[in-house]
Amino acid sequence: MQQFFPGTEIDEAVQWRHHLHQNPELGFEEQETSAFIAARLSEWGYSVRTGYGKTGVVGTLSRGTSSKAIGIRADIDALPILEQTGLAYASRTPGKMHACGHDGHVSMALAAARACSRLNFDGTVHFIFQPAEENEGGGRAMVEDGLFRDFPMDAIYGLHNWPALELGQCVARDDQMMAAFGTFEIKITGRGAHGAMPHEGADPIVAASQIVSGLQTIASRNVSPLQSAVISATQIHGGDAWNVIPEDVVIRGTTRWFEEDVGAKIETRIRALATSIATGFDCTATVDHHFRYPATINDPGCAAIVRNIASTMPGIEVVDAMPSMAAEDFSFMLREKAGCYFWLGAQKAGRNPGLHSAYFDFNDALLPLGAQMWVSLVNDQLKVA
Repeated sequence: MQQFFPGTEIDEAVQWRHHLHQNPELGFEEQETSAFIAARLSEWGYSVRTGYGKTGVVGTLSRGTSSKAIGIRADIDALPILEQTGLAYASRTPGKMHACGHDGHVSMALAAARACSRLNFDGTVHFIFQPAEENEGGGRAMVEDGLFRDFPMDAIYGLHNWPALELGQCVARDDQMMAAFGTFEIKITGRGAHGAMPHEGADPIVAASQIVSGLQTIASRNVSPLQSAVISATQIHGGDAWNVIPEDVVIRGTTRWFEEDVGAKIETRIRALATSIATGFDCTATVDHHFRYPATINDPGCAAIVRNIASTMPGIEVVDAMPSMAAEDFSFMLREKAGCYFWLGAQKAGRNPGLHSAYFDFNDALLPLGAQMWVSLVNDQLKVA
């Protein structure tokens, strides 16, 4: 890695990562993070544009005469989680932390951007720093704000650290990587009553309990066993007193799928089950289901490029793995442009707190590997003829 990262540049990238970890910002609020990124890119001679998806940053560098261009995307937002790591560089903002490793993604991309500023290539590279990946659809917002209109590119690439894989293992599937996801809310309305006289009311808690159980039959009885579907109720809210049956209960949760027809069937069956079960208990149900992110589907040619590059790099091993039912809003970019989203293993010896854990911390040993992947991609795709 000496060729691309002389001296102590990776040590400095670790310092950037720790700084970002101490100063997390939630989706569409990443003002300081964006300013930090833009300042670094400007130092290295990039043309910098801001404001895409509110707080997104795009740094562009062109060399030579080729019209070929690629995009490299890193997500920048944190999560609303109270950090429990006890690290010296732990979050300084209670209730916010980088629990998904986006601080590492930014630092890897910045290290690669600095190295690329010294690289002799022919074409254009766009380093895209995207806000609000966590649930809020910053990828969609950047596309809607003209990302691909204002920055033409042939393909776009994104990566995510993956603690479930051994350090340096690389997964770049030809097709499905991450699931589509939706959210649902079911409000069951009954008739409140004294807890000692339930026959005088219509109990929405009993109805809600049956609905939660019924929802599990959608994946097992309405979707083919050869297709993937998840329906998880994650919240139930209702009641305030020990001895009072409430008027209303609210169920909330998430849905996951890959094929669009499966997503449509999930929504249809949630509505049918909730309303019919509620009616059976003399209650009513209203259902809201929102489609949030589409499935993340790779272009096979771009995935092959990533695997080929990874297979030549010391410290990286190309492996196969099943897709994840987690979701990723890089999917909005892949709907518009060919590209590849891949995972790099980030497991730590002796401990493996998962993504979105209050104890999660990005594995700094992955920084040079991820940065090297990005530089090698630019070197490969924009090589001088």
